[in-house]
Amino acid sequence: MRKLLSSLLICATGLALTPAPADVPLRGFFPQSVQAERDLEARFKTMPDPGRMREAMRRLSARPHHVGSPYDKDNAEWILGQFKSYGWDAHIENFDVLFPTPVERVVELVSPTTYKASLQETALPGDPTSNQQAEQLPSYNAYSIDGDVTGPLVFVNYGVPADYEVLEQHGVSVKGAIVIAKYGGSWRGIKPKVAAEHGAIGCLIYSDPRDDGYAGGDVFPAGPMRPAQGVQRGSVEDMPVYPGDPLTPGVGATKNAKRLSIAQARTITKIPVLPISYGDAQPLLTALGGPIAPAAWRGGLPITYRLGSGPAKVHLRVKSDWSLKTLYDVIAKLPGTTEADQWIVRGNHHDAWVNGAEDPISGLVAELEEARALGTLYQQGWHPKRTIIYAAWDGEEPGLLGSTEWAETHADELKAHAVAYLNSDGNGRGYLEIEGSHSLEKFVNGVALDVEDPESGASSWKRVQASRILNGTPESQREARDREDLRIGALGSGSDYSSFLDHLGIASLNLGYGGEDDGGIYHSIYDDFYWFTHFSDTSFVYGRALAQAAGISVLRLANADLLPFAFTNLGETVQGYVKDLQSLRDRRSEQIVERNRQIEEGLFKFTSDPRDPVTAPQRQLPAPQLNFAPLLNALDSLNHAAARYDRAYNRAVTEGRVTNAKSVNERLIQAERALTSTEGLKNRPWYVHMLYAPGFYTGYGVKTIPGVREAIEQGQWQDADREIARAAAALEREATLISGIVAALPGA
Repeated sequence: MRKLLSSLLICATGLALTPAPADVPLRGFFPQSVQAERDLEARFKTMPDPGRMREAMRRLSARPHHVGSPYDKDNAEWILGQFKSYGWDAHIENFDVLFPTPVERVVELVSPTTYKASLQETALPGDPTSNQQAEQLPSYNAYSIDGDVTGPLVFVNYGVPADYEVLEQHGVSVKGAIVIAKYGGSWRGIKPKVAAEHGAIGCLIYSDPRDDGYAGGDVFPAGPMRPAQGVQRGSVEDMPVYPGDPLTPGVGATKNAKRLSIAQARTITKIPVLPISYGDAQPLLTALGGPIAPAAWRGGLPITYRLGSGPAKVHLRVKSDWSLKTLYDVIAKLPGTTEADQWIVRGNHHDAWVNGAEDPISGLVAELEEARALGTLYQQGWHPKRTIIYAAWDGEEPGLLGSTEWAETHADELKAHAVAYLNSDGNGRGYLEIEGSHSLEKFVNGVALDVEDPESGASSWKRVQASRILNGTPESQREARDREDLRIGALGSGSDYSSFLDHLGIASLNLGYGGEDDGGIYHSIYDDFYWFTHFSDTSFVYGRALAQAAGISVLRLANADLLPFAFTNLGETVQGYVKDLQSLRDRRSEQIVERNRQIEEGLFKFTSDPRDPVTAPQRQLPAPQLNFAPLLNALDSLNHAAARYDRAYNRAVTEGRVTNAKSVNERLIQAERALTSTEGLKNRPWYVHMLYAPGFYTGYGVKTIPGVREAIEQGQWQDADREIARAAAALEREATLISGIVAALPGA
């Protein structure tokens, strides 16, 4: 409460420092177009209705609606009916995808004592939908390979690569063992991936109460946090290789698509995996011996955290039904007029692991209210310049299935026509959180200035600024005070923007409110209407704010005279990435020197090679000097082109005309495409963007300039200079394209 009050005070005292919305130029609009756009947006902002969102959530989250379930299809058909009732041209597009569901699940401690995990989330009094066991998917990790294994247990903290170096220092090997890892620290699919690379035969993942259980507050239903029996379901598909249907990489999973065999699919795990609750994890962890875990590894359970291995031995069995299931993507369209062949695409998924009130329905009901408002404006006589496409994706939870298969099916059309993709994936109480393409950073800052935060009464922009000044690092505090635009984050993966940005090079944004409704119900049976209406956006006012923010973004992109891209922010951001790469090279060099010293002094008892865990680890070669000159030269070209475009854009807006605006806009659409390479990233060519990609060992977490960054992180020095050249070539393409656009503008 003290933090909230301080934030509100800063908002109140700082309002005068921020221009009123009417005083801020609308990026992309000529002076003669501004008033009509502002009048249209004022009408739009009054339309999203929190009461309608509440009732839509009640309906959509009333029953479990995972992929392949009857209510998943029922929801899709209801959503289709809603779009049609709003006046949209809408249809359902189907895909057939591999989606395994559990048949057998066993986790049991077999020595030195015995314990059989319940693997069951229990219904709770007062929570009316938690008792729908007959329709609920059991707790499991989708795309875990089948297996029946028994072995000693090893605690691996969050199970990321750095944790295995700590185990080596303690003389603990996971070869032939079953590892137990905490949720968090990386995307869940990284944990079995890294464990298998180190020789483990099985993987358990549990939610520690220190992270999202009783350490954070009262547990559900008394509070929002995860109860002892709560389990986080989730996919462990190796999405950093490629998302979507594992059997149809790069092509849509249509009826007649050519499919890989399951054995050929690279994204299915190599070892069996199951998630468990902290109630089931405690007896297993209690039975561990071996060294005491480092302080940073210890969780919130009332036990002594030890590494193992032994004396605890665990039996793990996983078996699934590996059949195809049908997806139901709902696609709706409002046709454009003068630039109808340019598309603005907006999406949020509708499938859930169970009832999914917060994830994803809280975002979907906002999208539906946007669509209703836009449909009303359309029926009242407004028609957008550009075509607007709204999507309710299916199959996001198992691996971005619906959006990936649709984007792969329509790849050529999207490359030719898509201006931008706007995504949401859940929503709650708090601050407007935005990540995305930095060519849209200036644009979306303008949107945030024009959407009121429901609780403070300040703009959403001002509330985020106040939060960063209060709670940010010294660098983010300085930027929040001094930088014209609030910095947005880069996108990795983990939601439906991935195919558009990472694979097709379509400028993308991800929007949603949050940060003040933390809880522990993620991917559990307790993510339901009762939890959301008691502990999150209880009055749905942040749902209305999301509908306003995303809807205004769509309106401006659809109506703009000149598409509202700006490239100076992009150049400045990439400059920061390049500086960080140079520092990363120096840090890696220091780490290698220190590791070699530790090896010489006998501090490592095991090698990094899981095939030979008893011989001494090998010294690493010192990090070479890298030639960053091509990247620095390309960045200089980009910054010069971006500055010239800014001047040309401002001149065009001042004059209020661009006679060849449609042609200029067609070229602006290609700006994000210029940052891609048809060759793709090493060992994962599905990812073609040279600036943004999910990390190979982080999953959701973004790696910026990923080819260079991961070559340095992984010590693949022979690749680093090559990747620098490839990234530089992408920046040069971008600079050349922007310079060509400048030449086409008036007064060039």
